[in-house]
Amino acid sequence: MRDPLLDFSGHRVLITGAGSGFGALLAQALAERGASLVLGDLQSAPLNALADSLRSQGASVVAQAGDVSSEATCRALVDAAVEQFGGLDSAVNNAGIAHPFISFEHLDEATLDRQFAVNVKGVMFGMKYQIPAIRAQGGGAILNVSSMAGLGGAPKIGAYAAAKHAVIGLTRTAAVEQARHKLRINAICPYYTHTPMVDEGDLSGTDRDAVQAMMAAGSPMKRLGQPAEIVAVMLMLLSPANTFMTGQAVAVDGGVSAF
Repeated sequence: MRDPLLDFSGHRVLITGAGSGFGALLAQALAERGASLVLGDLQSAPLNALADSLRSQGASVVAQAGDVSSEATCRALVDAAVEQFGGLDSAVNNAGIAHPFISFEHLDEATLDRQFAVNVKGVMFGMKYQIPAIRAQGGGAILNVSSMAGLGGAPKIGAYAAAKHAVIGLTRTAAVEQARHKLRINAICPYYTHTPMVDEGDLSGTDRDAVQAMMAAGSPMKRLGQPAEIVAVMLMLLSPANTFMTGQAVAVDGGVSAF
């Protein structure tokens, strides 16, 4: 029996960056709770493998590869939800990229441009098309994935921090605009977590174990997060029972923001 607070039966949910990390785990969790899914990712192979796995478990899934830095990709994902499932109830703008650790004075234009193309345009154009589709259903929820780097300073990842701050600005602005339409829009801000971005990302020749130890030391819990811990909060933020929470940037950080 499903928990009524986390029952997504009949809900149609769009997730970008669904091929790995938070997106893949969230897709699995929502499928288990009755949602129909539209999944997007830049990489078609892991995306299609996930979609096939979920379908084998009885879930209704549409998978569509594409780059969310393209407005056309963002629109196509929403169109797929409307065409295949008759509408859209919730969306999770999870797709994002990081960049190697680099001090501020060495950041270049190409790095900044790519961060804003994926991490900001992917959210902005995602919401541009998600909002009218969700409003047409009488309301719902959008969740944008920001970062603790969007809430404060983030040494050596300045371009990423700038983009994730922008995600929170977009979230809060859209939340105020849409609140009267029963459309809740929030952001989640995880601390370093064991996802491919952290465990497999480009650390530019540094010792990965030493870097992760440094990351862990920065948290009062003295460890990195686990993806399941982040996804548990994502489910809460998307829950149909969560009807009065909007415009928030929720830190899931092992206590970092308590300092």
